[in-house]
Amino acid sequence: MTITYDEFLNVDIRVGRIIKAEPFPEARNPAYKLFIDFGEKIGEKKTSAQITQNYSIEDLEGKLVAAVVNFPPKQIGPFMSEVLTLGFMDENNHVVLVSPDKNVPLGGRLH
Repeated sequence: MTITYDEFLNVDIRVGRIIKAEPFPEARNPAYKLFIDFGEKIGEKKTSAQITQNYSIEDLEGKLVAAVVNFPPKQIGPFMSEVLTLGFMDENNHVVLVSPDKNVPLGGRLH
């Protein structure tokens, strides 16, 4: 299946900085609650992420990540997830986050 560039632009992928990560013991699978700053225009959003195999809370705070910011909010147990943080599966089928390798302005859009 192919899509057009205009269809791709419908997915609003932005860069944010994780400002806080917390354990999410109520999640069905091991996960963290992430609080991500997307800059002045979008603000802070929260999400849950099943990334405990590859990241500690200390690894996450301050990390730049890519996330889809225009999905509708989704209730995950007692927590409302507002964005979808993006990642790839490693050889062990655990998520590795998508992260710019240089500093970029928060809220910047993927092109």
